[in-house]
Amino acid sequence: MPLRLPDRLPAIDILKNENIFVMDNSRAHAQDIRPLRIVILNLMPLKITTETDLVRLLSNTPLQLDINFMKLKSHTPKNTPIEHMMMFYRDFESMRNEKFDGMIITGAPVETMDYEKVTYWDEIVDIFNWARTHVTSTLYICWAAQAGLYHYYGVPKYPLDKKMFGIFEQHTLQPKMPIFRGFDDKFMMPHSRHTEVRKEDILARPELQLIAESEDSGVSIVMGRNGREFFITGHLEYAPNTLDTEYKRDFGVRDDVEMPLNYYRNDDPKQPPMVTWRAHANLFYSNWINYYVYQETPYDITKIG
Repeated sequence: MPLRLPDRLPAIDILKNENIFVMDNSRAHAQDIRPLRIVILNLMPLKITTETDLVRLLSNTPLQLDINFMKLKSHTPKNTPIEHMMMFYRDFESMRNEKFDGMIITGAPVETMDYEKVTYWDEIVDIFNWARTHVTSTLYICWAAQAGLYHYYGVPKYPLDKKMFGIFEQHTLQPKMPIFRGFDDKFMMPHSRHTEVRKEDILARPELQLIAESEDSGVSIVMGRNGREFFITGHLEYAPNTLDTEYKRDFGVRDDVEMPLNYYRNDDPKQPPMVTWRAHANLFYSNWINYYVYQETPYDITKIG
């Protein structure tokens, strides 16, 4: 929770420069409290697994969150019971007139396809455009990050020679940003993808900020619109066993499957994974909720956008 200090106390500016969250009395008295509305557009095949991964991270904030799940009308998932979808998810069309403080859009297993050839691309574009006027801050993950960068900023994606698969060291490029409060100079992030966006294309767009990258996995986190958009090329939300499940699912079935790098203890798939990303994942999501959602969203939710 924030430090609440007297108005104009010199320590306020000093602490802000150190990335410490402080709030003066004037701002504190002006604040009212209500639950933050978060909507998750879950495009992953195993929706229950992805829901659990994301809710686990979102639960680490002391703020009250109202979680909503969105689904596409133009796509029917094959790996999640229809009863689950009917009980917990709503079509985008039924949510179109609502406002949300935060939104998360997940990856999808369509990354090797041209965007316009994805069967639900038109609906995705509609949702992307809607998010800019109906959501305070949005996280775009993996394929959604690539798709968002392409739709909003014309950033292309490129096929990789081989799958980017494993846990890779990342470096913060803007360490004083609130999103990185409490971060070390380096942090780990899981990746599982066949395509990439490139640094030179990000830097060519002055509206974008490259805020984290890796020597091995490339572009890591891109920020747009001063934190209204975050594009994350990896999967900080992954549970410890996610890459293990994926590897063992595909090994012997596909001819392009390699062991995930920097993942198993002693690089031995018979041993359990070494979890090296969970602490920073919790920090990232807590910082996003605190600094880019809670601190920025209006109390009157109808004023978003």
